[in-house]
Amino acid sequence: MERSVALIALFAALIAVLGLFPSFMLITGVPISAQSLGVMLAGTVLGARRGALAVLLFLLLVALGLPLLAGGRGGLGVFVGPTAGFLFGFPVAAFVAGWITARWRGVDLSIAAGAGALLGGVVVLYAFGVGGMMVFAGLTPLQAITALGAFIPGDIIKAVVAGLITRAIWQARPGAVLSRAR
Repeated sequence: MERSVALIALFAALIAVLGLFPSFMLITGVPISAQSLGVMLAGTVLGARRGALAVLLFLLLVALGLPLLAGGRGGLGVFVGPTAGFLFGFPVAAFVAGWITARWRGVDLSIAAGAGALLGGVVVLYAFGVGGMMVFAGLTPLQAITALGAFIPGDIIKAVVAGLITRAIWQARPGAVLSRAR
């Protein structure tokens, strides 16, 4: 129990730290940052439930006003802005990434984690992101998809990196990859 709580807090901190990497804002109002990599890793390393809890802890800290999002943003206002859909999708993305990584036991871990990160951290996250842009930015589905299209190549690369990092952690300390723990 204590180990799980510590790991959840550690991955919430990792997501926050990845927001410190330089990011830049596109004309759509959505920043390109490394934080989605942290969301993917939370799921692929911690597993579905713990990964989602790590993201929820991170979002709670953001809601309390801590400037942990890319660009130093935080507070309740970010949950009604153009990026709100992504924020709401973060815990679901981590859950899906962890669930797939855990279920694909017969597949090499880097592939299973990469696939989990791709499906959770890109497909699921973009579904929430498009929905958020439609609701909070007033865009049509086509406009929202077009506005977010520039992010897809970078997020696919992040999914591959998440798969490779998850496998590297497993090779160094197999017990640390809870998505594969028995």
